[in-house]
Amino acid sequence: MKRALITGGSGAIGKALVKEFSSDYEVIFTRFKNNEAQSGATGIKCDITDREAVLKIADEYPHFDLLINNAGISQVKLFTDLKPEDWQRMLAVNLTGAFNVTQAVLPAMIRRKSGVVINISSIWGEIGASCEVHYSAAKAGLIGFSKALAKEVEPSGIRVHYIAPGAVESPMNAGFSEEEMLDACTFNKGGKILTPEDIAKEVRCLTEAL
Repeated sequence: MKRALITGGSGAIGKALVKEFSSDYEVIFTRFKNNEAQSGATGIKCDITDREAVLKIADEYPHFDLLINNAGISQVKLFTDLKPEDWQRMLAVNLTGAFNVTQAVLPAMIRRKSGVVINISSIWGEIGASCEVHYSAAKAGLIGFSKALAKEVEPSGIRVHYIAPGAVESPMNAGFSEEEMLDACTFNKGGKILTPEDIAKEVRCLTEAL
């Protein structure tokens, strides 16, 4: 059976991803708290900004066929009110975390000349969002990271993709009004609010793409 690593597996999108892939993959997912369990998958408490903790996962498992960098945080705040620690934390989780995890598992993929990496970005990484400058910057960085890495590892048989969904039903978006969510829907296919399951299915399609 193939093995997948999904970061942020206890969030809304993360749970949908774990459920989607646990039927035909051995799924390992990172979680932030000890009590966040999912049936049919193995949860590991890990702060992906802690490089040593991430490397321990790579040491424990000899290889992963699929990596989904899904872990992320958001914050709505005026740019002029942002503190340096807000900026650093946003980049650490949403961008550096993906760097840590990908760099930990990629060598085994390269040795086997097989593997898929999928990064969960956001539409705001493409067009920017008012009052979410640091979030938009981190997600834009993840898009650039994905495009550049895809070119670098393609000769080794590794595929790297990203998705940039618009409005998604999740606790992360609970603070937005219905009007704001509908505005964001204009960037979704079909102009609707997406569910975490929609995202999981899109990721599934990318793993199966030639």
